[in-house]
Amino acid sequence: MNGSARPLKNSLVSLYRAALEGVDPGRAVKRSLSDPAIGRALAKAQHIGMFAVGKAARGMAEGARSILWDEGLTILPRGYSRGRLARSRVLIASHPLPDRSSVRAAEAALAFFAGFGPRDLILCLISGGTSSLLAKPRPGLTLAAKRTAIRRLVSSGASIIELNRLRSRLSAVKAGKLGRATPARIVSLVLSDVPGDDPAVVGSGPTVRGHRGDRTRVVASNRSGMRASAAEALRRGLVPIFFRRRLAGEAFDEGRRFARAAARLPPGQVLVGGGETTVSLSDRPGRGGRNLEFALGAAAELDGATDLAVLSAGSDGVDGNSRAAGAFVDGATMERARSLGIDPGRGLARHDTEPFFRRLGDLLVTGPTGTNVGDWAWAMRKRR
Repeated sequence: MNGSARPLKNSLVSLYRAALEGVDPGRAVKRSLSDPAIGRALAKAQHIGMFAVGKAARGMAEGARSILWDEGLTILPRGYSRGRLARSRVLIASHPLPDRSSVRAAEAALAFFAGFGPRDLILCLISGGTSSLLAKPRPGLTLAAKRTAIRRLVSSGASIIELNRLRSRLSAVKAGKLGRATPARIVSLVLSDVPGDDPAVVGSGPTVRGHRGDRTRVVASNRSGMRASAAEALRRGLVPIFFRRRLAGEAFDEGRRFARAAARLPPGQVLVGGGETTVSLSDRPGRGGRNLEFALGAAAELDGATDLAVLSAGSDGVDGNSRAAGAFVDGATMERARSLGIDPGRGLARHDTEPFFRRLGDLLVTGPTGTNVGDWAWAMRKRR
């Protein structure tokens, strides 16, 4: 992004940070634990277990520290900080594709749930990434066969809902099967990364079993982050406008649609979008992700409109297999690429978009954020 667009870039980063604050997993769990119905359920329990799994597991578990559980189990993705989780065993498993560590984590979870009785309660803290971290194939199916089926569907550009439906059919723990491993009551607090925020879909719903007496709450979602960033925009004297629908479909095409809507913005307005797009991968993809392809699509549409800028970024800080959360573009992005002899079409065809944005200096690199509610995009026009 050129120097004249630096103020826009800084403002977009501020909106991203505000969105992350709006889906802080610890604060979201604390708010939900003040629900009287949940408080009564916890008070009646003879013993309390705490089970946290997903990209936001550590933050959610820290938000539940006021609950004096008897035993805890936390499962995190490889590379995520363990922090200091008192009274909880911590396991590390594989994401985005499961491996033997994911099977071991699922088996540990089944044993953990089986250790509680009908007068007990398990507080379950579920977030995106759970599907890969808990991966025990159903009887008669190998892990290799399950991985192949999931990889094939991912490469086709399937949505998260389609992926989680397949994962549930192939699993011994998803779709409530983990929850059915215990006679204890279950309280599930869910950080949603799926369209519609159905807790039975988030992480393939391992603890949502439909038993009377169970409690299930969605504590934050993609929309929560959008609202928080809109509030930050207002604080900065800007007018937020929400994109007309949830971001979905092929990332490059959706980026172009988002940019076309942004082109109609008057000065002082911010376009806010959220959701999760898809990428139909080639046989040997390079390094990139859906946010980088979304940004590239926006750059193609904005070519020449130098008073507009766009940021597309993942709430988890990890875009596909790249090292970035997302990327910035503006109306000068394509011209700068041409002047450097960079061919965006080649990177797009090979799904190798990280090198394109790295050479331009327009990657947003945050590292894992400790939360996960899908992706966001913002567009802003320079004020006159």
